[in-house]
Amino acid sequence: MAQTMLDVADLGHTYQAKDGAHDAIDGLSFTVEAGELVCVVGPSGCGKSTLLRSISGLIRPTRGAVSLHGTPVDGVPADLAVVFQDYSRSLFPWLTVQRNVEFPLRELSRAERTARAGEALAAVGLENAGRKYPWQLSGGMQQRVAIARALAYRPALLLMDEPFASVDAQTRFELEDLLLRVRREQDTTVLLVTHDIDESVYLGDRVLVLSKSPARVVAALDVGLGEERDQITTRSSDEFVELRAKVAGLLQSAPTAETVH
Repeated sequence: MAQTMLDVADLGHTYQAKDGAHDAIDGLSFTVEAGELVCVVGPSGCGKSTLLRSISGLIRPTRGAVSLHGTPVDGVPADLAVVFQDYSRSLFPWLTVQRNVEFPLRELSRAERTARAGEALAAVGLENAGRKYPWQLSGGMQQRVAIARALAYRPALLLMDEPFASVDAQTRFELEDLLLRVRREQDTTVLLVTHDIDESVYLGDRVLVLSKSPARVVAALDVGLGEERDQITTRSSDEFVELRAKVAGLLQSAPTAETVH
């Protein structure tokens, strides 16, 4: 029986502004099972960033609750890691790649920090880059460092916020396949937010489609593409094309939260 890793229950958050209150998300509910990779897509400005901030404990939601493996999230969970879109701001340019990956492991012994960082860099294909600095690497390699740092921390849940949006198309494909491989080898639980419909279908075990702001879940679609996926054959399969069209149709119609039942 699958174990629930993340439980988001009737989540809502209201921002107060000079022109009045604004509901970013409202009545948003879903679960993520242990070992699952779930992709979240929705219209621009629908509240995806607010959702991630609520899950990661960076903001306290106005309504509802978030639980990580059964424990309510109240502050930043100790066993959660986030990979951001802008790798250039998430890495410390004055630290080597090795030290960047070791940074969240400061409470461990030096030997364990070195071992974990080495394993994580090897997992993302950068085992020989530890002595370099981020500015000496390409954008795709810098994002690999950011992923390695998250993996070295060994989180219960890995949140990814548009992690491949700032790289070119070919590098994006390579990083998508890297994520699938690492996730399969390490049985990592992942919640990934993306604007790319194709990416959500290619990567996900499930795709959650959100309404316009304030966001609610319009549909939770199972992706039956199997574990072994290929950028050419998978994306050209009938199953992929059909599911991609379904997600695109849901986003195009994009109901408001008030019309979601």
